[in-house]
Amino acid sequence: MVTVDDVRRIAADLPGSYEVVVRDRIKFRVGRYVYIAFSRDETVMGFAYLREERDALVASDPETFLPPDPVDVRYHWVQARMAALDEAQLSELVVDAWRIAAPKRLIAEYDHA
Repeated sequence: MVTVDDVRRIAADLPGSYEVVVRDRIKFRVGRYVYIAFSRDETVMGFAYLREERDALVASDPETFLPPDPVDVRYHWVQARMAALDEAQLSELVVDAWRIAAPKRLIAEYDHA
């Protein structure tokens, strides 16, 4: 099982990424955009994900992935149960979510490094 600390470790290597707490919820931002947000109990991680592909992701593994809350349906967003993720999946999801939210110059900086 992965934890918020694992996300912190991955996010630390992403240019422009920083952590905030909003209404008792941990979130990770790049610029002003949130790309990762946790439920208050840290069992569910919401993350940036392409809207066009989210239904396929949820259908591919409904034990792991959940659709966004109704308030977030209009955004590029999906959710995952932390207990169902492994470290490799988590790393891919965090970096891909960051890429959706990050400006091109930061993505270029990351790719160059």
